[in-house]
Amino acid sequence: MQRTGKGKTPRRHGPRKASNTEKDPVGVYCRIRPLGAEDEECCVDMISSSTIQLHAPDGLKANRNGEFKETQYTFKKIFGINTTQVELFDVIAKPLIDDLIDCKNGLLFTYGVTGSGKTFTMTGAPGDGGLLPRSLDMLFNSISAFQAKRFVFKPDEKNGMEIQNQVDALLERQKRDSQPSVPKTPASRQRADPEFADMISADEACKSENVDEDCCYSVFVSYVEIYNNYIYDLLEDASFDPIRSKAPQSKILREDQNHNMYVAGCTEVEVKSTEEAFEVFWKGQKKRRTANTQLNRESSRSHSVFTVKLAQAPLDADGDHILQDRNQVNVSQLCLVDLAGSERTSRTRAEGSRLREAGNINQSLMTLRTCMEVLRENQMYGTNKMVPYRDSKVTHLFKNYFDGEGKVRMILCVNPKADDYEETMLVMRFAEMTQEVEVARPADGPIYVLPAGRRQRHQASRDEMSRRHEERGGPDDPDMLSRLIESLPALPPSEVVDAFDDQTLPRLVEVLEKRQHIRQMISEQFKTKANTLMSMLQQFDNQHSAKETFLHNQQSKLNEKDKMVVSQKMELERLEKKSKMLEYKIDILQKTTDMYEQDKRSLQNELETREQRLQRELGERRRLEQRMHGVVTDTRHKWEKECERRVNAKQMEMQNKLWVKDEKLKQLKAIVTESNSTSGGSSSECPEKPARPSRERDKTITQKRSASPSPTPTALPVHPMHRRSHSAGGEKWVDHKPSSNLELDTFMQPIIPNAIKVSTPSEKALSKCQKYVLRHQELASDGEIETQLIKGNVFKTRGGGQAVQFTDIETLSQEFSTAPSRKRRSGSGEGRVQRENIENVPPVSSTSSSHGYQKRRKP
Repeated sequence: MQRTGKGKTPRRHGPRKASNTEKDPVGVYCRIRPLGAEDEECCVDMISSSTIQLHAPDGLKANRNGEFKETQYTFKKIFGINTTQVELFDVIAKPLIDDLIDCKNGLLFTYGVTGSGKTFTMTGAPGDGGLLPRSLDMLFNSISAFQAKRFVFKPDEKNGMEIQNQVDALLERQKRDSQPSVPKTPASRQRADPEFADMISADEACKSENVDEDCCYSVFVSYVEIYNNYIYDLLEDASFDPIRSKAPQSKILREDQNHNMYVAGCTEVEVKSTEEAFEVFWKGQKKRRTANTQLNRESSRSHSVFTVKLAQAPLDADGDHILQDRNQVNVSQLCLVDLAGSERTSRTRAEGSRLREAGNINQSLMTLRTCMEVLRENQMYGTNKMVPYRDSKVTHLFKNYFDGEGKVRMILCVNPKADDYEETMLVMRFAEMTQEVEVARPADGPIYVLPAGRRQRHQASRDEMSRRHEERGGPDDPDMLSRLIESLPALPPSEVVDAFDDQTLPRLVEVLEKRQHIRQMISEQFKTKANTLMSMLQQFDNQHSAKETFLHNQQSKLNEKDKMVVSQKMELERLEKKSKMLEYKIDILQKTTDMYEQDKRSLQNELETREQRLQRELGERRRLEQRMHGVVTDTRHKWEKECERRVNAKQMEMQNKLWVKDEKLKQLKAIVTESNSTSGGSSSECPEKPARPSRERDKTITQKRSASPSPTPTALPVHPMHRRSHSAGGEKWVDHKPSSNLELDTFMQPIIPNAIKVSTPSEKALSKCQKYVLRHQELASDGEIETQLIKGNVFKTRGGGQAVQFTDIETLSQEFSTAPSRKRRSGSGEGRVQRENIENVPPVSSTSSSHGYQKRRKP
């Protein structure tokens, strides 16, 4: 019994992986789902086979410019609403199956908002299979004639693959068949489940042309789901407990010796047909968590990962058995991922467990987006930021695809209805950004040292031996023996009747000797022909070896040429992709340039508009300056006249005062002269009072002045009617008399009824009154104390405090007997009247109204 060999995963060796530095961008495809009803509003338009336009629906709030902004997104290929599952499979999944058979890894996942058709795209429906059943069908159609028997390949528990000999595999099969729970009839011969019986029609079947006939293949499938950031095995057979049901156990992620992530303890089932593989998938699909929401009747509440592993190993030199060499075992895998859709709880109205599921789904998708953004930034700008793969089980499981090598394909499913506009715009931005992330290009498949065509030669030799065996009729054919016996001399009668018979035995001996001689001759001829045939066979073998050596050399040269051609093709494809990428970048730059040009034009138009507005404002300003200049000129002339009038009035007043002083001096002189004459005893008449000199010039000026007082009063002064004080109303007043004011012992004092007297105003006092008066004292120009009553209105401010708006000022002035009188005296009688005490005369009050400023007080 030979020892079992153990294969490693991944199938590539370290140096080959390290030498591959070429990268390809992530392929992003877009599929548009048909609308549910014809009258629904659509917000998505397909511009071309690679460009899609998204426009805002009616009723949505416009942007800050007041216009609805239409955005365009470019992908590798866009599939419209009339795209069939076959067309989608031929473009996206079929190349991944070819790479899987060619020992290359692949990752295919669907992405989009909830209800956009992701599960239908991946699984399909009866009569219209999706990408998953079509991928399985193509795989088994390609390798069905070259599959190894069950249990020849056996998965280990460390993401590896063991290879067993025929004896151990037979024992495993007998052990499996002896178990009562396992059906002995192959799954392909059982009755198919009606839910997936007619997924793929016969005319839609296809197969790959890259199958190596000198290898044996085995397919293993596993199915897990990521629910609330926990991994569960959907193919695990839980023990049945009728009393207490046991919750499924979550699995953990581990890293193998080649730094690849895998689900530890995950069930891997070996399948031999499409029906059996899809039956295993459907078994796990029934366990997957789905729920009914406001947006989707069967909404996926978890991310599902269906993994297809293909193990292959070459045949030995005879082409009969698998080569028992662990270094020749290669394992490739294809992951088909159905991501749960992103959703907004405000629309789904999720509560309880549904709300928690939606939060975990959105969080894992946000982590995927963050990882893509960091990878893009590291690749484009040469940074070395850490990619947060471990923040989510989804990104952590597929870490080796983005950091290692393998093709990554993404299908963006879009629902064009207007209700999903905002979510669709977000997923399109993420999908377009994902195209800029590059992954390492997978290496070519292994090249085996053994000559090609071993299986065909072994099968041809077996067919030839069967044919010859049938032609000869078998080694124990009685006809051939009878013919051989008849060709020998006939035996004479050998009956001895007499003891002294001496003829019968010698005659028998003679015949037997002849037969022996003939036999020896036949044997020698057979040996001669056998030797001749052996020499011919040896010659033919040598010629065949020489031909094989020649063919091997030619094949090596051809392989080298093919490698060169492939390398040239790859270089050409790389340059074409680079050219497309540059064209794509040029388009983006052109769009950006057009946008900037449009902004520039709009800014120029705005600048011109503002310049025109500025010119109009400057014209209005010049006209206003001219108008104000005229007003200022008129006001200046007016004030010049007023100043001239006031100067003349002041001059007249000073002249009157001077004249009064002169009169006083003359009276004093007269009194002194009269006293002297009385004491000397001389009596004489009093000198006649000199009259005031004529002042014609003053009379002329007085005629021009209107506000000048009359210089010659003819009667006693009469108090004119004056305006009633504003404080005489019925309002309540705040009488503010500062403590620094002096008490004037006059009979006439301002008395305000309904007043609150304060020395310092307060908010409490102001809130109770409607009027305010301030008693202010200052020294007048003649040296007397002048009292001003500053009055105003009290009102409430917006902040809740009180404010005062001053509206009027009353001035109270006093004149004493020592002050000079402006009244003209005609004689001594008038002088005595002038010298009477005038304290009983009420003070002259002058009132001037002006609008003051607002005096605000803090609350």
